Amino acid sequence: MAIKIKAPAFPESVADGEIAVWHKEEGDTVARDELMVEIETDKVVMEVVAPEDGVLGKIYAAAGDTIESGQLLADLEPGAATAKAVTANDEQKDSPASSGAVDKAGMLGPAARQLVEEHKLDVDDIAGSGKNGRITKDDVVQYMKRAESKPAQVPAKKSTAAPETPLGPSSERIEKRVPMTRMRAKIAERLLQASQETAMLTTFNEVNMAPVMALRSQYKEQFEKVHNGTRLGFMGFFVKAACEALKRFTDVNASIDGNDVVYHGYQDIGVAVSTPGGLVVPVLRDADFMSLADVEASIRDLGLRAKDNKLTIDDMTGGTFTITNGGVFGSLMSTPILNPPQTGILGMHKIQDRPMAVDGEVQILPMMYLALSYDHRLIDGKNAVQFLVTIKNLIEDPARILLQI
Repeated sequence: MAIKIKAPAFPESVADGEIAVWHKEEGDTVARDELMVEIETDKVVMEVVAPEDGVLGKIYAAAGDTIESGQLLADLEPGAATAKAVTANDEQKDSPASSGAVDKAGMLGPAARQLVEEHKLDVDDIAGSGKNGRITKDDVVQYMKRAESKPAQVPAKKSTAAPETPLGPSSERIEKRVPMTRMRAKIAERLLQASQETAMLTTFNEVNMAPVMALRSQYKEQFEKVHNGTRLGFMGFFVKAACEALKRFTDVNASIDGNDVVYHGYQDIGVAVSTPGGLVVPVLRDADFMSLADVEASIRDLGLRAKDNKLTIDDMTGGTFTITNGGVFGSLMSTPILNPPQTGILGMHKIQDRPMAVDGEVQILPMMYLALSYDHRLIDGKNAVQFLVTIKNLIEDPARILLQI
């Protein structure tokens, strides 16, 4: 009896999804836990794997189709083999490719596929390090680095043709039109919503990073050794400082629901992570009760899973406050956009040496600009400024975080 392969249950915040790619065709044999189809939602790419060994039967939803939670995707004949599968196996045995060649195009993850298409790479030249030889984004990146390090070959004859660009000959005016991914479209929708439906305002300050940098320099090796390889970064200090500041300024940790204000008695901190598909914000649950090592380890884990499209809906649902760090890309100052229904978001930026007046003398200090965007419908300017000053004071004297003063 055929097994019905259905779309996974979507949470209430996700209305539907879209079939991104089928990795198997009708009549193909599949092994248990082998990836069959990827579903792209507004937030994450969900993978559907085979529940048992068998042969994929009729497919009811093709690539590009919009599907709902629990919708029938395909039939799976457990433990069976069709004529197509047997014929394909016989052809593989008789062909030179039977020595180990596989269809690598079907072994690409979403992030890896995007890089391959953008740079027009030959997927057959890329070795996969993932499960069952699957090609990850890191495999593609490493392949590109190796290719760049090779010396360029000098052509035997000069070509009279015009030099080519990634989209074609440079003498032509080339355009390429592609549809937005569901995730990119949802990000655009939410950003537009935040700018149109909130009274967003941004206040700025600057923080002397020397104390945290000195503390990190003094203890980073011991910290990494004691906490099983977890590195001591800057984000952990800002997460803990934000938790302490949110306790003192509850409006910044609140959200607006219609005509009601929802005050949260906990601190779930979202940390913005850049991925090939767009910006995602996984959440650190109960960050106030996490140690500095727990925060750093969790951020690293969430970041790695985000880049490999392994985050779940639960990882990105909720959050009472968000921190984004444009400094890792070199941003000196920016105005972060709110992540509704949250009413506050903290922007970190590049650390840069600047001359500062200290006790009447000019000193060169590693400074960082901080930005707090907030919803003025709920948060008054006074509270927003004092909230940001609190974070500044905690970072400039990290002992305050431990002592909660």
